[in-house]
Amino acid sequence: MKLPVMPPVPPMLAKSVPTIPPDASYEPKWDGFRSICFRDGDDVELGSRNERPLTRYFPELVTAVTAELPERCVIDGEIIIPTNHGLDFEALQQRIHPADSRVRMLAKKTPASFIAFDLLALGDEDYTRRPFTERRAALVEALAHSGPSIHLTPTTTDLTTARRWFEEFEGAGLDGVIAKPLTITYQPDKRVMFKVKHQRTADCVVAGYRVHKSSDEAIGSLLLGLYTNDGTLASVGVIGAFPMAKRRQLFTEMQPLVTNFDDHPWNWAAHDAGERTPRKNEASRWNAGKDLSFVPLRPERVVEVRYDHMEGERFRHTAQFNRWRTDRDARSCTYAQLEQPLTFALGDILPGLAT
Repeated sequence: MKLPVMPPVPPMLAKSVPTIPPDASYEPKWDGFRSICFRDGDDVELGSRNERPLTRYFPELVTAVTAELPERCVIDGEIIIPTNHGLDFEALQQRIHPADSRVRMLAKKTPASFIAFDLLALGDEDYTRRPFTERRAALVEALAHSGPSIHLTPTTTDLTTARRWFEEFEGAGLDGVIAKPLTITYQPDKRVMFKVKHQRTADCVVAGYRVHKSSDEAIGSLLLGLYTNDGTLASVGVIGAFPMAKRRQLFTEMQPLVTNFDDHPWNWAAHDAGERTPRKNEASRWNAGKDLSFVPLRPERVVEVRYDHMEGERFRHTAQFNRWRTDRDARSCTYAQLEQPLTFALGDILPGLAT
């Protein structure tokens, strides 16, 4: 592979802002795996945000890239798995698997798509020093004949349209809007774009904790639950962004609530001691050896957290601590409190997106 921009390249990033800024190019914020695609003839590499190749996990995209993209190019985008109900991030996570046979089986069962939104190189030309308006125009031309797996993200410079996208597109699984200054050059690993994401709050039950990796007397994360209609306590996510002093304080505060698994709602006989997790067969897909065991707590304390949106029954991203709710009864923390976005079809965002 010999391109004007060579892998690995960390992608250009965005900083969070509370409102959509004016005078920019706006596009949907796709919720998948960020990836920079490098193609030089038959050589294809799919980079990731942490610069580790994703190529082996998406063989169907390697085939699509050679069929649908220019002979020599470097394109920034997002790998997604579309469904009739929106984006399926959980199916995307399942692709990060060590067994090649399983990866290829899933590639046929839940094929991925690539959403292109920036151009770093085309032919022998390095586009990274050109303004975004030039890169976008060249990207539109480069993808004029792309097919069913490679798609060009929609953009607009109209602020009113961007605000409408922010409200409507969430219903298809997208999680906000990206704003790019029109004259911005491509700056790897720099937060020079802007992102606006949905922010909501929920009152959750604290049902356990994991210890911090550097200390057995400090909280690494608190495990959150919500009650379902049938009274089951479901695992919905974690909070864990605390200063070390607060982690130690929380550890002390949680000790009176420590219980045993026999009396805890997240107890399954199939789990061996030391390997119990809030969900059956849970594992870290990015770190197969990561210990996901936890200390069970009596589900009595209630915490208000901030979150952006749900992925199925769980928070899509790590939630953020807001405040303790000593006035709330744990049993009152149900899914009914969560705001449900309007349903919106992916095909209305990108016509022809296969689901």
